[in-house]
Amino acid sequence: MENQDIKDGKTLATIAYITPLGLLIAISLNLEKRNPYIFFHARQMIGLIIMVAFSNLCEKYVNSWFGTALWFVTFFSWIYCLVFAIKGEYKLLPFLGKYFQDWFRNLE
Repeated sequence: MENQDIKDGKTLATIAYITPLGLLIAISLNLEKRNPYIFFHARQMIGLIIMVAFSNLCEKYVNSWFGTALWFVTFFSWIYCLVFAIKGEYKLLPFLGKYFQDWFRNLE
């Protein structure tokens, strides 16, 4: 069953990483199907959006160099997650992925 979930949800999981609007589209189209693979990647993307907001705040109010460094970390994290969504794998973002899955577990 899990392989079928991945096969069926690969496109929407990838769309979730394209933009925040893509995330909303993926979640809304998955509300009826309840595919766990799509929800897994949606939770990861919500965490990445929070990382972008945090990077913006740090860049503006803390230190421009620190905020820029966080931007690069966020960008490479986004690429990492996008690649694994395309490959069809459940791969957590290092360090923060398990927290994103826990914090947003109500998204199911």
